[in-house]
Amino acid sequence: MVDQATAGDKKALETLVCDVQDLVFNLSLRMLGTFADAEDAAQDILLKMITHLSSFRGDSSFTTWVFRIAVNHLKNYKKHMFAHRPLSFEYYGDDIENGKIRDVPDLTQNVEKDLLTEELKMSCTNVMLQCLDTESRCIFILGTMFRIDSGIAGEILDMTPQAYRQRLSRVRKKMADFLGQYCGEYGGGKCRCMDRVNYAIQSHRLNPQHPEYTSSVEISAETMLQVKRAMEDIDDLSQQFLFCKPYRSSERTKYLIRELLDSTQLSVIRNS
Repeated sequence: MVDQATAGDKKALETLVCDVQDLVFNLSLRMLGTFADAEDAAQDILLKMITHLSSFRGDSSFTTWVFRIAVNHLKNYKKHMFAHRPLSFEYYGDDIENGKIRDVPDLTQNVEKDLLTEELKMSCTNVMLQCLDTESRCIFILGTMFRIDSGIAGEILDMTPQAYRQRLSRVRKKMADFLGQYCGEYGGGKCRCMDRVNYAIQSHRLNPQHPEYTSSVEISAETMLQVKRAMEDIDDLSQQFLFCKPYRSSERTKYLIRELLDSTQLSVIRNS
């Protein structure tokens, strides 16, 4: 199919893009922290995949090749919000401990609080990943959300499988320790999303009129796992991170990719 797409078969190219666009979008979402940034980065990555398709030699699986392109792009991506406003576990923990959540009036704008609570939960746990340095975040996402085999993950990240497993173990523990100390949803902490909804709205972390996570189409974990072949057994610790839910890539991304595939400029882009 890659050969057909490289030779100009539009249907083959469209199939390849459709097969990986949700993977690319979810990797971008977890690496960058917001839907808007993930949409932009996913489009860049898919365009890069299309324009470099002729360089794929089949030395690895196609998915591994795409992941390598995506990871390299995202590790150096500087246009996202958190590149300019970096977070840390210390900052996040201090906000949980000292944020004056009871001084904020009702700002829910008649939107159901249960829906906003779920939106905040998904947003908070995703943004929490931004407290990790870029490479640790990437290791955590590949190992915990995508559950990629250590040999393949090492190939993607240019490290040995042993080094990858060691780093994954350390970063999982760091995340688990933070959740255990502060988060009342996934750990033993006192923080409850329902209690912080209005505070999050006041801080512009949550927009009652434009929920993103709860309005997106969720993909089952099994469906995500079916698109790749190499998996490690899931250890007990990874079960603590089931908040890393996968979603369908946005309609905006799909529309722009369809426009690109239908455009006369595609042949120019691919030949440049």
